[in-house]
Amino acid sequence: MTNTNFSQTATFIWSVADLLRGDFKQSQYGRVILPFTLLRRLECVLEESKDAVVIQAEKVKAMNLPEEAQEKMLLRATNGLSFFNTSPMNLGKMGQSDIKANLENYLQCFSADAREIFEHFNFNEFIGLLDDANLLFKVVQTFTNKKKIDLSPKAISNHDMGLVFEELIRRFAESSNETAGEHFTPRDIVELTTSLVFTGDEGYSKEGAIRTIYDPTAGTGGFLSSGMEYVYEMNPSARMVAFGQELNPESYAICKADMLIKGQEVKNIKLGNTLSNDQLPADQFDYMLSNPPFGVDWKKIEGEIKDEHTLKGFDGRFGAGLPRVSDGSLLFLMHLISKMRDTHAVDGSVTDGGRIGIILNGSPLFTGGAGSGESEIRRYILEADLLEAIVALPTDMFYNTGIATYVWVLSNKKTSERKGKVQLIDGSNLCGKMRKSLGSKRNVMSEDDIKTITRSFGDFEVVDARELDKPAEQKSNRGRQAATPKTEASKTFASKIFSTHEFGYRRLTIERPLRLSTQLTDERINTLRFAPKPFNVVMPAIYEKFGSEWKEEAYGLLGHVETEVRALIKADFPELKEKQIKDVLDSKVWLFQKSLLEKAQQLQAEIGQSLGGKAQQSDDFNQFELTLKGAFKNTGIKLDAKEKKQFLDAVTWKNQDAERVVKKVLKEEFQPLYGAFDYIGDVKGLVGKVVEFQQDGDLRDNENVPLDPSASTSELIETYFNKEVAPHVADAWINADKRDDKDSEIGVVGYEIPFNRHFYVYQPPRELEAIDSDLDAVSADIMKLLQEVHS
Repeated sequence: MTNTNFSQTATFIWSVADLLRGDFKQSQYGRVILPFTLLRRLECVLEESKDAVVIQAEKVKAMNLPEEAQEKMLLRATNGLSFFNTSPMNLGKMGQSDIKANLENYLQCFSADAREIFEHFNFNEFIGLLDDANLLFKVVQTFTNKKKIDLSPKAISNHDMGLVFEELIRRFAESSNETAGEHFTPRDIVELTTSLVFTGDEGYSKEGAIRTIYDPTAGTGGFLSSGMEYVYEMNPSARMVAFGQELNPESYAICKADMLIKGQEVKNIKLGNTLSNDQLPADQFDYMLSNPPFGVDWKKIEGEIKDEHTLKGFDGRFGAGLPRVSDGSLLFLMHLISKMRDTHAVDGSVTDGGRIGIILNGSPLFTGGAGSGESEIRRYILEADLLEAIVALPTDMFYNTGIATYVWVLSNKKTSERKGKVQLIDGSNLCGKMRKSLGSKRNVMSEDDIKTITRSFGDFEVVDARELDKPAEQKSNRGRQAATPKTEASKTFASKIFSTHEFGYRRLTIERPLRLSTQLTDERINTLRFAPKPFNVVMPAIYEKFGSEWKEEAYGLLGHVETEVRALIKADFPELKEKQIKDVLDSKVWLFQKSLLEKAQQLQAEIGQSLGGKAQQSDDFNQFELTLKGAFKNTGIKLDAKEKKQFLDAVTWKNQDAERVVKKVLKEEFQPLYGAFDYIGDVKGLVGKVVEFQQDGDLRDNENVPLDPSASTSELIETYFNKEVAPHVADAWINADKRDDKDSEIGVVGYEIPFNRHFYVYQPPRELEAIDSDLDAVSADIMKLLQEVHS
């Protein structure tokens, strides 16, 4: 059957929509046309064995066997088919009276797999709606008109019938494009992804080859159909066995129906959530194609996913790591990797591996820093050398989103030239505008565009930015046009090849010392009357209004004014929660702060005497600590950890002109690169010691050091630090405690694929004189309009 013929057949079938118009919504046409097409095809296929099955059914009925045993007996009479119908009727014998009951009974006589498809289509519901609209008989008549719609195997093969059904699915998806993107991938994207996965793989070209293809987010089966079609065109003697799983019942029904029409084993198509309930757990596949949902969270199945990650590790699907709950795209990718066929030879090489083509948005390329779940997943993929290529697609390619998308191609049987390498292909400009948009889909890739990308991938070549013969973007001509408009960037195509380690880096934590000044002024000490955040504002307000006359025995007792206090808080501090309000009303909180204030005042007096009676500022916290220890000893005052922290927070502040605060004395040798410094100062007990300084969290920074397998980690990070950090920040050091979980080396390893950065082309801005000229012209126009208004 030629493309024209199968398209004409699909057009004739879709013309049933003319009958439905007015009584059904446009988005419902497919829910009638698709199951009726399937029903008519099935009974045409069953026609030759019909009589034998009906006779066998009468015999089996008398045996009183379980349904499963009955099916096995009946399948023997189908002449090799995987389904049957035991009713002596067909669509042509329904008649006009009682057609609804007859049709429903007819459907119940199908074998379980076929019957399930119609159940998931909710076909009985639409039969009822058609009957209510007096359209059921007319629709049945249309599908039994052999002159217009002949679906018998003699007129149309399984393969060609699959093409017809695919065309109907496409029309259905386009007629309901508000939801199509969830269950249907545009044909051009399907063709590109399929071409990339099969390019360079010769496994399917052998005589009589048997290969498996799998889609964990099967939708309506577009990827499965495309993969099979691709192989059959290249090798008609090959046999493709399709597997898939789909979450949406209606899409599942369409996919299963398509596979049934194509002669596939429909038991391989499963219904359910692939991530939380993999229904093909032991299977591995030769080819995998998938377009998982973009940016969909996995909170509903978080427990199952985390349990598999924790309990099974790399024996499960998610051993490499888990992405953030807000985006499960990388979970689908790890699921596919776990399904790659990996038959190994004696020497350990892969003799029979798998290939993956998956469509992802930009997030999996770079989201998550070193050590995050996303980074660890990228690390696993790249260090295991599974990634072959990533192709950037044009925007506005999908029905339900216009965001940037990418095709990832992975394999565990790379050719020798691709080992340790990743190819990035920028195909973001390879598209043309559609005559009519379909939802968010405004662009379409032509066959030449697809061939350009596939050829570059197959040749594994570097292509410097090459200008494409594509029309420039149409800009709006409304409003004032710039006299010297900005030059638009030319549309280019490019391909680059990188070593896998070039996407990796080691994140160093760079520390700087804490520097504190202290001063025991009355103003600072008096802040201790009130608890710190979140009470440091509300307590002064309460004290000002109600506490100025508090007596010792009644300090902090607010019970008699609780209503007024609550009114004050509700009016001025609505962010406080009930538990915090109860704390504010509790006298224990006020008494604790009063006690701390009194202790601090005693310490202030003692330290003030030792400093000559003045609240002098000290810029050496190390010396202040010694003085404070003496004050504790002389006054007998003791502060617990909570009290001491609050006291020090009140009397200290960061000052970059102050001395560095010593954290501890070290036994290690002088090694300033990693935070072991010689103490410079005259504080007793520190002179001549090697010390570690307290880190200032506000000055902490991270540096990403590119990976280089030719150098040791210490050589790599020390060279980088001495070149990029030390000349600019003399007192900085590398935090040697921050180490990678896998290799235990200093610094945490991370991976990201900054795709756009590698293909960025600088576009200089317009000259300032041209911009000023445009601004002057606009200003003159505004002034002219204002003069007209005033006049």
